[in-house]
Amino acid sequence: MKTLLTSALAVSSGVLLRAGPAPPPTPCSEMAALALPNTTITLAEVVPAGAFKPEKPFTEIPGLKPTYDRLPAFCRVAATVKPTNDSEIRFEVWLPLEGWNGKFQAVGNGVWSGQIWYPPMAQALVRGYATANTDTGHEGDGMDASFALGHPERVIDFGHRAVHEMTVQSKAIVAAYYGTAARYSYWNGCSSGGKQGLKEVQQYPLDYDGVIAGAPGNNWTHLMASGVWMALATHKDSASFIPPPKFGVIHEAVLKACDALDGVADGVLEDPTRCRFDPAVLACRGAKGPGCLTTAQVEAARKIYGGPKNPRTGAQIFPGLERGSETGWFPVAALPEPLGVYTSHFKYVVFADSQWSYKRLDFDADVARADRLDRNTINATAPDLSRFVGHGGKLLLYHGWSDMLIAPRNTIRYYEQVRQTIGGPQTDKSVRLFMAPGMAHCAGGEGPSEFDALAALERWVERGTAPDTMTASRSKDGKVVRTRPLCSYPKRAKYVGAGSTDDAKSFVCVAPDRPNEER
Repeated sequence: MKTLLTSALAVSSGVLLRAGPAPPPTPCSEMAALALPNTTITLAEVVPAGAFKPEKPFTEIPGLKPTYDRLPAFCRVAATVKPTNDSEIRFEVWLPLEGWNGKFQAVGNGVWSGQIWYPPMAQALVRGYATANTDTGHEGDGMDASFALGHPERVIDFGHRAVHEMTVQSKAIVAAYYGTAARYSYWNGCSSGGKQGLKEVQQYPLDYDGVIAGAPGNNWTHLMASGVWMALATHKDSASFIPPPKFGVIHEAVLKACDALDGVADGVLEDPTRCRFDPAVLACRGAKGPGCLTTAQVEAARKIYGGPKNPRTGAQIFPGLERGSETGWFPVAALPEPLGVYTSHFKYVVFADSQWSYKRLDFDADVARADRLDRNTINATAPDLSRFVGHGGKLLLYHGWSDMLIAPRNTIRYYEQVRQTIGGPQTDKSVRLFMAPGMAHCAGGEGPSEFDALAALERWVERGTAPDTMTASRSKDGKVVRTRPLCSYPKRAKYVGAGSTDDAKSFVCVAPDRPNEER
């Protein structure tokens, strides 16, 4: 017990121990007696190899299939931390019984969370990591923010406190179990998980040595407005609605106009910002038909590409979706109303009115109100990362160009704001951005979207080798059919003129012909 308490207190107090190989771990059952601030250990048990089964069904995550049957044996520790009287933050830590790599990896959530995200924990455990995740301070449907009504402390928990508390207590648990602190600590998340990662580097810059933030929804209040904007674009009236089959029609027209701009006609736009496709080319010349767009549908498509703007000032509230993303428009443009993740923010966080209708959103006053009420609670837009990079932290950002839920240029804008704030040399040393052509939201899409960002981050943090490229692959029926280099932004992949266009070796990363232009 003395060893447990000493190890835990050393990490909780900020003492960073870089010890050698860990001795045999403490018996898992003894973790139930571990004393941590404001924390109750509710479970400490050994899970045999391949035996883990979640108590509740987990929402399927595209591109993230559970691998529970391949899990090694591990010590499962569940706990609840209550930093305020209205907080109840549940989290779990999984500790390999054998083969621990000496490192800690916390994984991110999606949407409004409301549950422990086991699939990414499983992936981390298979790679030898001690890993952790939190329900962010509430239980419920990830599309629903009703937990926020009347519970301002739980909004703060969701915004940032739950992840930080989980991080501090999980590190203490790791140290107590193995008798030594983790040599390196990593964060790995996409979407809301990407936002969580950015919140960590901005607000708790000493928590992690390396952070992966994919497709981050960091400008949260404006992202919520963008979801409503896209729904209104196709639901302004019955004439504005674009039937889902026409998404494919628009997509094919985009490829016809812009696919070859990068020198390779492969069904993927390497850099959609070079594409100037106007949906007006599909305007019906006579009778309406499945292969053309009405005037109202053309305008709706333009609004999706253009993104929300302030009706009074004309200022861009959030970027629009890119050309090439059309086949993924269904969730943002074809449902009867916006996804609950968007409307929930305004119903329960901004207006505290469960009867609020998205059709009432004022893109001037209401967006300003959302920003004002947030007070840097959920938003993670601060560009000054000097404290994070000052202690040697590395941030790897990535985003799919065909993302249909979070506009890719949002991440580019944040990256460029970081460069302007801490300077180009410091950014190049500590922050890298990779844009993935044809990749949808966090995974999937028509382009190569499978790549090992974690391995790239490990080499960067542990060996000082900054990633200039990552090789992405696309598989079909379990077989890799295409590989392509992802280039450190703003570079892009260019075909060398010889070799297979499905082979990454046939491409090199080059500087852009011109600066990207905002539409």
